[in-house]
Amino acid sequence: MQLGLRSISFGLVLGAVGAVSVLAQGRPRAELTPFVQADAVAAGATTRLALQVTLPEGLHVQSDQPRDESLIPTVLTIEPPAGVTVRHLIYPVPEDFEQEGAAEPLAVFPHEFVAGAEVELAAGLAPGDLVIPGRLRYQACDDKVCFPPLTAPVSWTLRVAPAAGASVHPEIFARLAEGRRTAVGREVPIAAPASGGAADAAGVEAGMAALDRFTVLGSTGGYLGTSDFLQFVRDAEAGVQQKGLFEDRGPLAILLIVLLGGLALNLTPCVLPMVPINLAIIGAGAQAGSRGRGLLLGSTYGGAMALVYGALGLIVILTAGTFGTINASPWFNLGIALLFVVLALAMFDVIVIDFSNLTSGAGAGKRGSVALAFTMGAVAALLAGACVAPVVIQVVLFSSSLYAGGTTLALALPFVLGLGMALPWPLAGAGIAAMPKPGPWMVRVKQAMGVLILATAVYYGYVAYGIFENRWVDAGAVASSVEEKLKEGWTASLVGGLAEAERDGKPVLIDFWATWCKNCLTMDETTFTDEQVKAALDGYVKIKFQAEDPEAEPAKSLMTRFNAVGLPTYVILRPGQAGASASATNGDDQ
Repeated sequence: MQLGLRSISFGLVLGAVGAVSVLAQGRPRAELTPFVQADAVAAGATTRLALQVTLPEGLHVQSDQPRDESLIPTVLTIEPPAGVTVRHLIYPVPEDFEQEGAAEPLAVFPHEFVAGAEVELAAGLAPGDLVIPGRLRYQACDDKVCFPPLTAPVSWTLRVAPAAGASVHPEIFARLAEGRRTAVGREVPIAAPASGGAADAAGVEAGMAALDRFTVLGSTGGYLGTSDFLQFVRDAEAGVQQKGLFEDRGPLAILLIVLLGGLALNLTPCVLPMVPINLAIIGAGAQAGSRGRGLLLGSTYGGAMALVYGALGLIVILTAGTFGTINASPWFNLGIALLFVVLALAMFDVIVIDFSNLTSGAGAGKRGSVALAFTMGAVAALLAGACVAPVVIQVVLFSSSLYAGGTTLALALPFVLGLGMALPWPLAGAGIAAMPKPGPWMVRVKQAMGVLILATAVYYGYVAYGIFENRWVDAGAVASSVEEKLKEGWTASLVGGLAEAERDGKPVLIDFWATWCKNCLTMDETTFTDEQVKAALDGYVKIKFQAEDPEAEPAKSLMTRFNAVGLPTYVILRPGQAGASASATNGDDQ
């Protein structure tokens, strides 16, 4: 089977565009618009509040009563002030959504819907403006992927007057009237314990102030087995810090390490087997026609790689975002897996990918395209993500720490890493290399490269499978596991836990969790049930802090303080010393 170069290149570019779109999209957020039924409400009367919810086209949310208990329901919570009673909550009638792989249709709300509540005002309520706060918890999904849930605040302002006013927004409240009235008790999310991490602002400020009086002994994240968690605790208690490669080194040494690290990344299985393929695609190496043009194409290719890593690093550092958003997409990983399968089959000669098409229409002195070389270099930087992510994350975190401390030059470190990766490409493009004589042995080398590429495809496929699997977690099971831990002596109050630790001179373990975090549940059911772990933590104040939306306060400030980029995250503190800085080894939400 012949595959033209143009189709291969076009597919690679589409993959890159898809990856960039994932990065740009982030988590979709709903636009919330509150409405009050009348421009004035008399004391002692009943009125309705409406909330128009609008998501981007193509998305939906689960209904307030999903058919599958493992799905996260949409929950409207009203927090009535004194003199206001919530009589009913009102949700729209759900629609059936045929989800691929689901045994029955899902009950969902479309991308635009109206929910609300029926409230009663006390007879003695004084005239004036009355603010009724609330919040909406929802999880946006499309036909393939569900995003982490969000909780968005909302408030209604109604005017209390001696006499009722005129009705307003009739079209909105006509839609609300078509909905279902539900019991008020259903407004409480299954998300968290009553005193969970969603503390009020004053409590969080007090907790942040208390943290200044503690020393950070250690921080880690992700799933940890019993032995790994015990080692983490022992290291923290002994004052053994897991130092990064760049700590305690001078600026020149750091630049050299980063540059050499980038150079070494070319030997990873996501990069090395692709060298001859990419050279053929961009028309460099033996296909360049001249060393000068090959040098130009190779330099352009390598320069694009450096710019991609420099730009991504700059965005992450300046926005304090989470690195790896692209690689967190299961569809991106699945697409790369399929691409590598095709390339592996080409190495085994099962299919033939004809790279000569690139030069078939070009003149003798002009083979290859600078624009194509630049595009393919940028794409290659994205494709190498699985193999280079640990190194890039280390560089980005270290750069973030330096930049936060006032070192502006730290912004250049991700670019220096990419520059290291780019170093061999001008030479490879010019064909400056000591090549052995061809022979039958080259077939074996080609097949060995095929095995390596196929193994990389399996890895990407496994990553995609893991991400898909982790999208579906029983939020109720996670919340129940947290409740069990609270019964065993853990606390959900950050302020109370820190105060107890200061009073009794105890160390502290903070466990950051969320109802959508599968590994949070796994840790509760495995590692934290182990008798050795229980014994090791017996003298600790153990705090469960719910970071349901890591991008919203108060979770964002706390996770930023400990350089945490995923859930679960574990932090060990010791009371009595202020001004300690956090040094974290970060985990993924898996």
